[in-house]
Amino acid sequence: HPITVVAEQTLTAYEARYVDAARAANTVRGYRADWTDFTTWCHIAGHAPLPTDPATLAGYLTHLAARGLKVGTISRRLSAITFAHTVHDLPDPTANARVLAVWEGIRRTHTTPPVQAIPLMPPLLHDVLDACPTTRTRTSATPRDPEPDLAGLRDRALLLVGFVTALRRSELAALDLAHLAEHPRGLVLSIARSKTNQTGAEPELVVVPHGTHPQRCPVIALRTWLQAADITDGPVFRPVSKGNRALDRRLHPESVNTLVRNAIHRSGTDASGYSAHSLRGGFVTHAHLRGATDRAIAHQTRHRSLASLGTYVRIHTAWDDNAATNLDFDAPGQRLNEAMLLSNKVWWSCCRPASCKQ
Repeated sequence: HPITVVAEQTLTAYEARYVDAARAANTVRGYRADWTDFTTWCHIAGHAPLPTDPATLAGYLTHLAARGLKVGTISRRLSAITFAHTVHDLPDPTANARVLAVWEGIRRTHTTPPVQAIPLMPPLLHDVLDACPTTRTRTSATPRDPEPDLAGLRDRALLLVGFVTALRRSELAALDLAHLAEHPRGLVLSIARSKTNQTGAEPELVVVPHGTHPQRCPVIALRTWLQAADITDGPVFRPVSKGNRALDRRLHPESVNTLVRNAIHRSGTDASGYSAHSLRGGFVTHAHLRGATDRAIAHQTRHRSLASLGTYVRIHTAWDDNAATNLDFDAPGQRLNEAMLLSNKVWWSCCRPASCKQ
């Protein structure tokens, strides 16, 4: 809640409601944590957090850099401080020349390439799906017939839908049954808000096509989960209790990360480096390797910049049309000598001085 970011600010109930809607929930959570960290540091150091003196903010930045925080994290702290001052109609301390100079130095000194999640795609994705349990048998004195394993069915649907749609973890967690529309070729998902559509001015459409293999069809997997969990309204992806019952609340976005890693671990694969974003990265990489154009991929991923897609596939495309792949370091000596002699002849005929050509 933005009001808790700036506890001293007094707002009416109506103002508070709109202020609460002004930022995405994930952004607000980040601001709250960042503002708390800054005010705690100010309290310990004996500085006033609001308004922030430029010298205080410069000292805080050097403190964060000395702690080894990533540049992206420090940048988010600055955004939270800017937001707090904006709410109070105070000058933005991050625009001060001293602060800017220190910040620029930190960026040049400590910027590192972002850590990319490992893409999750076939054939590993198939192994992960096969490792998801579909039935379970309760242990009791009286023998019972196997029943659907709701957690396993949910994980299969989450993995397949997450891969095919390339949705972000927050979008998967926010998906409601009302967002699904039937289509002869599968399903169409309406994404009301996203990272690139903060205000929800126009819902973004994502397709879920029928799969050629029934065991790996995202539409079948999703319908199987919804039917087994008796979900007729509300959140699509939910926690499952130990008693094998789907709860009435939606998954937390961070829980999507955990479920993906646990599913990979069940397949016998080290889950280090994987996350929920591995599904989105896996879709982009797999589609590119199968010949899809960047524009066709962006149609599903909703990337506004085609250049952004390159960050997902750069490792796999580093070998494409690369002269290094044609070097033959193990060529027999005779062939190597012949190549060197030919090279010398070409150079001599083309590059020898004019006086030697007469």
